[in-house]
Amino acid sequence: MSSVTVRVPAKVNVQLAVGPLRDDGYHDLVNVFHAVSLFDEVVAKESEAVTVRVEGDNVEQVPLDDSNLAIQAARALAKHAGRTYGVELIIRKAIPVAGGMAGGSADAAGALVACNELWGLGLPREDLMEIAADLGSDVPFSLLGGTAVGTGRGEQLTPVPARGRFHWVFAVADGGLSTATVYGECDRLREATGEKVAWPQVSEPLLAALREGDAAGLGALLANDLQPAAVMLRRSLARTLEVGQELGALGAIVSGSGPTCAFLAAGEEQAEKLAVALMGAGVCRTAVTAYGEVPGAQIMAA
Repeated sequence: MSSVTVRVPAKVNVQLAVGPLRDDGYHDLVNVFHAVSLFDEVVAKESEAVTVRVEGDNVEQVPLDDSNLAIQAARALAKHAGRTYGVELIIRKAIPVAGGMAGGSADAAGALVACNELWGLGLPREDLMEIAADLGSDVPFSLLGGTAVGTGRGEQLTPVPARGRFHWVFAVADGGLSTATVYGECDRLREATGEKVAWPQVSEPLLAALREGDAAGLGALLANDLQPAAVMLRRSLARTLEVGQELGALGAIVSGSGPTCAFLAAGEEQAEKLAVALMGAGVCRTAVTAYGEVPGAQIMAA
């Protein structure tokens, strides 16, 4: 086999509860992940060295050196196998870059699945999940997909049922936001306001809305502890969220660390209309529709 193509989804956090800062510099999280139908493709081809090439929109923001998570994933997999392998990775981006939708983590998950197949390792998904957890908090969910509660740093996953299909609109902003910068701003705001930071807890009503396929109920319960920090760093997001709600969204939230804003719509037609209206309002660079839940990283061609 000379080439493997893997498709891997974006995610939206329907709940992101951020606990106190830990001694190791991380935060304990409760993170309700939901995989949506915006996909990157990762192609793995035979090569003597480990390299990456990126195609798509705003790809100048994606590193091509060893700081690229997909390269790190390929090297970690080879190390786990106790072998020296090369691979040419071609990443076709559709997930917004640095947009709070786990695009880099998705590419790392795609690289793990693609290289496992290309190199004929035959490792079970459980082994890939362990490697993924060392790469980043969102990488395991990109492998798993569906809907899940993440705890710890977000990497300890428990799948949760979600009934039916939820329709989303994602308002993509110009430029990105650094996850580390947003977490730092969250800590700064909490210290400045003297906020007593509680241990993060999952919202049981939110899980019930997912189980029941209750889009209106879910929209009312969307919550992200990083949103105030993201809005502080990018003030225009407040207007984007406000306009989306005025235009009839069931719920509005900054996705992860931002700056992408996510809007839950009542159905596919409403989502299409909302995307057009957001573009017309001039509050985002572009707006795209998607639905969830969808599966995690999947081999499309080998």
